[in-house]
Amino acid sequence: MAPVQKKRSVVDRFKALAATIFLLAALLLFGQPQSTFAMTAPELRGAKSLQDLSPNMHGKDLQQKEFLKADLKGFDFSAADLRGAVFNGSQLQGSNLQGADMRDVVGFASGFQGADLSQARLDRSMLLQSHFRDARIDGADFSEAVLDQPEIKALCARAEGVNQLSGISTAESLGCG
Repeated sequence: MAPVQKKRSVVDRFKALAATIFLLAALLLFGQPQSTFAMTAPELRGAKSLQDLSPNMHGKDLQQKEFLKADLKGFDFSAADLRGAVFNGSQLQGSNLQGADMRDVVGFASGFQGADLSQARLDRSMLLQSHFRDARIDGADFSEAVLDQPEIKALCARAEGVNQLSGISTAESLGCG
């Protein structure tokens, strides 16, 4: 009878191990606090922001939205409230940002080539490694914005107009002189 007792013990051990693995898996899948599931990678949060986006976002409230590595070429963000939004690695070539409130925006390594930024507010925006070739900037306010020196120089060469809301000239806001 001793050999039968040993087999039963191995089966019982296997059952106990399987039950333990099942409980651990259940704890890992379902036992986590809600806050850990609420946090997602920046790219996933950015993708979620894009779900509600359409090419015509004129006048929309898009404060603090994340547009990471987003293709927003030709989108209409005119008069939109984009304060605190994040556009890291995004493509906004040919987009209409006329009169948009882009204060405190983070736009690292983004493409604004050919975009219309006329009368836009870009105060205190972080725009390092972003490019503005052929962008229309008449009356845009770049006060305290952080841009690469070559971009500032290129923007100063065509800085014209005064922002209607802040009363600051584009040239002054870029520190041209």
